[in-house]
Amino acid sequence: MLTLLLTRHGHTDRSESERYLGQNSRARLTERGRADAAALARRLEGVDITRVISSHLERALETAGIVAAGRPVEADPRLAEMDYGQWEDLTVEEIERQFPLDYARYENDPSTLHVGGAENGLQVAARVGSLLGELLDWWETERGDRTCLLVGHASVNRVLLAYCLGTPLADYRRRYQVDWASLTVLRWAARRDGPQLLLANDLAHVRGLRGVTWA
Repeated sequence: MLTLLLTRHGHTDRSESERYLGQNSRARLTERGRADAAALARRLEGVDITRVISSHLERALETAGIVAAGRPVEADPRLAEMDYGQWEDLTVEEIERQFPLDYARYENDPSTLHVGGAENGLQVAARVGSLLGELLDWWETERGDRTCLLVGHASVNRVLLAYCLGTPLADYRRRYQVDWASLTVLRWAARRDGPQLLLANDLAHVRGLRGVTWA
């Protein structure tokens, strides 16, 4: 089986009020962000994690380093957050005021709108799909059970879930919630069957839970 443990980077110094932090935003983990990542690390202490793969952006790499607890971390730009272009670092209220027509289109179908004149959901899906394809190839070559921890961001993780679970890409924002340092678990028993969703956006580790709580 191939098991993917999916998390989002921890809370950052740009997270309140929540802004569109994309590929060009400078954001670093707060004490809360580091504490939540450490809680996730404790939860996963007994899990045999084969690989840790993270977005190359600083906030994700710092989270990955904490959760990996000494394991090597692979930086992969395909897990980087969506490029928000002109929307970078803006709050929802600022975007609605400055780009009202585009924001309405984004709310309706974020898969096709080039957000802030930059990336759209289809482009994000193409890059995460490439990464997932490589992971599935690797698993089939290696054989046996493998577990990978992926550390990404809010939009890229939502797109990844829609891509894996067959949700229309236009609905990735409506259908999935991805909180800071949350845990989502996907598992493949056979590539052709697609994954099972075993756990979604779970934050029990922040309240002290440890160990495997998924099947």
